[in-house]
Amino acid sequence: MTMKLDRRQFLLGTTALAAAAGISPAFAQQALRLIFWGSQARADRTYGVTDLYTKAGGPAIEGEFLAWNDYWPKLATQTAGGSAPDIIQMDYRYIVEYAKRSAIAPLDEFVGGALNVADFDQDQLDGGKVDGKLYGISLGANSVALMVNTADFEKAGVELPGPNTTYADLTSIGEAFKSKGVGKAVIADGSVSEPMYENWLRQRGKALYTADGKVAFDEADATEWYKLWADLRAAGVCVSPDDQALDTGPLETTMITLGKAAVIPSNSNQLVAFQAINKDKITISNFPRIATDAPGGHYRKPSMFFSIAGFSAAKEEAAKFLSFFVNDQEASKVLGVERGIPCSKAVRDALAPTLDEQSQIALNFVANLGPLLGALPPSPPAAAGEIDASLFRTLGQEVGFGAKSPEQAGPELVKGATDILNRAA
Repeated sequence: MTMKLDRRQFLLGTTALAAAAGISPAFAQQALRLIFWGSQARADRTYGVTDLYTKAGGPAIEGEFLAWNDYWPKLATQTAGGSAPDIIQMDYRYIVEYAKRSAIAPLDEFVGGALNVADFDQDQLDGGKVDGKLYGISLGANSVALMVNTADFEKAGVELPGPNTTYADLTSIGEAFKSKGVGKAVIADGSVSEPMYENWLRQRGKALYTADGKVAFDEADATEWYKLWADLRAAGVCVSPDDQALDTGPLETTMITLGKAAVIPSNSNQLVAFQAINKDKITISNFPRIATDAPGGHYRKPSMFFSIAGFSAAKEEAAKFLSFFVNDQEASKVLGVERGIPCSKAVRDALAPTLDEQSQIALNFVANLGPLLGALPPSPPAAAGEIDASLFRTLGQEVGFGAKSPEQAGPELVKGATDILNRAA
């Protein structure tokens, strides 16, 4: 999914005409290029802000957006070819890799000048740092969360998932779904969800990676994870592997939107987007717990960043746009909490009274995780994205289709992840 070509052509054409005719000093400036992943709803909000920025005197922004699965291969190709856009939406999983390759630029020289982060939450600033330098401006704080179809739980006559819902409870919920003829699984196949695995590990006092970039779980952890989901799959609590394979990344192909499952793992900031494409009321809850007295596995994560390309010839202009995007109160009204809770206290305070019901739910969820909330883990090592995309998800699918047993996949995950990290070191 990409931006409509007619808009892109319009921006390019009007910028050139304006420059030639001297109609508008702002428009005559060279356009900045922006790339991001997300849904049409995110694109609409993003372009609403770029239009505000241009009207305020900034240069035009030539934007492009793609679905998550298509985004990273395209960005990698552009980066390798030296043609990456000036402004790059960046994920916590990839920021170390891109920073260490100088594919994105340190922003410290702009702080206090073109880039205002004076009242940013410190944890969100820290999340954008690599080796002590600031490489990403958090666009919002969020947390992993379950998207829940409330109509399905109402039909089954069971309470919505909450802080005390455990993985064991999913089985009894599944029995209620069957007896009341809900006609779908309780939950998507979480075995292929790295955030769900990380949350489960954190509840066991473990982690995905150590602070020095090593694998922090062992074969027994991974094997038990795959066994947990094999049992849920066999009981019909989670979707079949054939159904799960339909999920190719866009929100439209997720199990909740396709009507295959009542619950999916996601992020709190995506509630607004999911509600926009689902007829039934969607709400959010925390991930299941391994036991009601287990430590919380959640943390407040920078939902995503804006970074500036290392080869950009307009770094200061790009920094000014970043500052506008995260500080302007009119921009914040356009963006809402679709990318998470604003990191600027002034923006957050101004925005809160204007939010609709779904946005208030997302804000309150992140603000009230209580004992489920733990510390932000260290930035994932370079190649963490490769481990997720090419190893973790593949092994989960192979177990789902019966090509491998949990006892085979567990050790393969540890060895494969270790090999990838060693190769990237």
